[in-house]
Amino acid sequence: MQKAEIDELLVDIRGFLACETPDAWVQAAIQDLPTLLIDHANCEKKAASTAMSLMYKYIDRPELLAKMSKLAREELVHFDQVLKIMKNRGIAYEHVSAGRYAAKLFKMVVKEEPQLLIDKCILGAIVEARSCERFAKLVPHLDDELAKFYSSLLRSEARHYQHYILLAEKYADGPIEARLNEFLQAEKVLIESTDDEMRFHSGVPTAA
Repeated sequence: MQKAEIDELLVDIRGFLACETPDAWVQAAIQDLPTLLIDHANCEKKAASTAMSLMYKYIDRPELLAKMSKLAREELVHFDQVLKIMKNRGIAYEHVSAGRYAAKLFKMVVKEEPQLLIDKCILGAIVEARSCERFAKLVPHLDDELAKFYSSLLRSEARHYQHYILLAEKYADGPIEARLNEFLQAEKVLIESTDDEMRFHSGVPTAA
């Protein structure tokens, strides 16, 4: 993607999110690329799994099935691409503990329908938007291979965020702005606060 395309795409993403990624997180990430790549691979795998679980649970939602099947395929391709980059760099795909980000936000999800589906779609949109924003933040600081790869992911991650928002709006009985803002403000706190460890969606690592 050309810089102008990236800038245009990010206007929407940054307007959607409640905050930008702190520069301190970016510096911590580029200083620990092995952990960043391992956790990025985990994120792609989890994103595909989330899409598949929605497909299994909501078989009567044709729009959801169409969007999630494509999303799952794309995320698995991205997962495979990250693994290949890691292999070429001699980085073993080892276990790293999950960060607090997704777990904290998932605790906000209402467990009863129809709000359960709406909340899952809102959460999916925020995670995909944050991924897109972080890819863009990282690109100027990476070597050519990684910069090109992360730039190539921007369009698909932005599309995934848009699909989740459209699904949330479709299945809601009314406006979702108030509920969306609750999630966005909670996500803002997680992004701007400190974290014990560096992860793809973590706050600023305490060692940074």
